[in-house]
Amino acid sequence: MSPRRAAILRKEGGDQTLREHLVATAVRLISQRGTAGLTVRDIAREAGVADGVLYNHFAGKEELLATALRAHVHEVMAAAGEPPTPGEGTVEENLRAFIDRGLAVLTRILPAFAGLLAQPKVLVLFHGSGFHPEGGGGLRAVLTDYLRAEQELGRIAADAGPEAAATMIMGACHELILPRVFAPRPQEPLTVRPGFTGDLVTTVLRGIAPAPER
Repeated sequence: MSPRRAAILRKEGGDQTLREHLVATAVRLISQRGTAGLTVRDIAREAGVADGVLYNHFAGKEELLATALRAHVHEVMAAAGEPPTPGEGTVEENLRAFIDRGLAVLTRILPAFAGLLAQPKVLVLFHGSGFHPEGGGGLRAVLTDYLRAEQELGRIAADAGPEAAATMIMGACHELILPRVFAPRPQEPLTVRPGFTGDLVTTVLRGIAPAPER
């Protein structure tokens, strides 16, 4: 252990290795300012080490960013809470909660990926690990599994398409956020119009066909 490394880790406290300290620092910067324009020098200065120290623990900046991005997604997903449990509450209540959770997650993680469009190697390393940008198998996969479980319990129609319903819900969530991510100027924090979540859940559960004539 070099004197420089020992001093940094003593200051931080805990049992972190220098590699873990660098990843944690990069995660903090990603959370605060995103990935656009994030440099090795930025990370090194925030971590309190010389620029070259990063290359003692990672093959390059791309590996560090991909590793930090995975950690960032884990952190965001953990903060958002657990998905609904099949059979508990009502399907409508659970879908409303899932949509709110999904919007919170996407609002925090999509900008980080947008900032890496000019750095495809980072995205290749990220996806090459089998990791999904929305955590686990992805929010859509998690929602699909939930709806299938509810279907097996008889709480949604036997002929419904869980994957199609999940795609519609997550597509609507992405549509709210992606235009803001790629806007030329920073915007105010996301504000979902009143009634959006309810309208989306109602449309998915009841469809848009007119009621059958009696």
